[in-house]
Amino acid sequence: MANDLFAFVLMPFASEFDDIYKLGIKETASRLGVDAERVDEQIFREGILDRIYRQIQAADFLVADMTGQNPNVFYEVGYAHAMDKLCILLTQETADIPFDLKHHRHIVYGKSIASLKTQLAVEIEWAKEQIRTVRESRIKVGLKSATGSLDRNKWRAIGTVDFKFDLHNETDMNAADVEAIYFYTGKGWTIKQDGRDCPSTESDIPEFAFRHFLVPPVRRLPKKAWAQLKFRGEKYLAFAKAGEELKDEYKVAGRVHVRLVTGDGNFDYPVRIEVVCDEMPF
Repeated sequence: MANDLFAFVLMPFASEFDDIYKLGIKETASRLGVDAERVDEQIFREGILDRIYRQIQAADFLVADMTGQNPNVFYEVGYAHAMDKLCILLTQETADIPFDLKHHRHIVYGKSIASLKTQLAVEIEWAKEQIRTVRESRIKVGLKSATGSLDRNKWRAIGTVDFKFDLHNETDMNAADVEAIYFYTGKGWTIKQDGRDCPSTESDIPEFAFRHFLVPPVRRLPKKAWAQLKFRGEKYLAFAKAGEELKDEYKVAGRVHVRLVTGDGNFDYPVRIEVVCDEMPF
């Protein structure tokens, strides 16, 4: 392939998606130094499912159009996530992205190829930066889960989000030693780890208000090793006004940021979250 990176594209094989693929995805990827291909334009001898599995494994990242909730695409995206592959999800309608995938990076482009090209360019640049970061640090950081709950009385509602991040070293070399982890948020967040408040200070990244210090789960990830970072975020989500009742649930959505501070430099992992905080049923 002519470019440095390979993106495998998952989408329905229907004529109405041809321009979306050729003009929206393939042209945008090529302009940014990425070869994007669908399985139907490749030459191969094995069965098509075996080919799809091999291409998912070989790809640097995946681009998947979830429009219409095509079962084949959903199955292939599930396989890609099980392989812990980097995925950029696309859809024409927000409802096509299942709730438990909403924290993954996704694009809602309606029926506008121009909108798709603009948004996809941003996401591909993000993917390229993530790939560079993982290659240099030898640590892949991914959001395993983010679950929300709500503590509410008649005066205020406090949301709690429990975060789990997986740290993988998939290489045959020891990863850079992790000296500290910073978690970047907007205003109003209190971060706790192992039941204790984490120290916080003003952010050195302009788009965030604060950075919070987290203790690394391990200092070193040997080759093929894994560790998990767990912590909790709390935030006041609403205060009752005169005569106004608070809601039963609130959505917490936006960008956060994880930075690994290592002896080889700092490595950044931007993350999108979308969590519903609601009251437990008991």
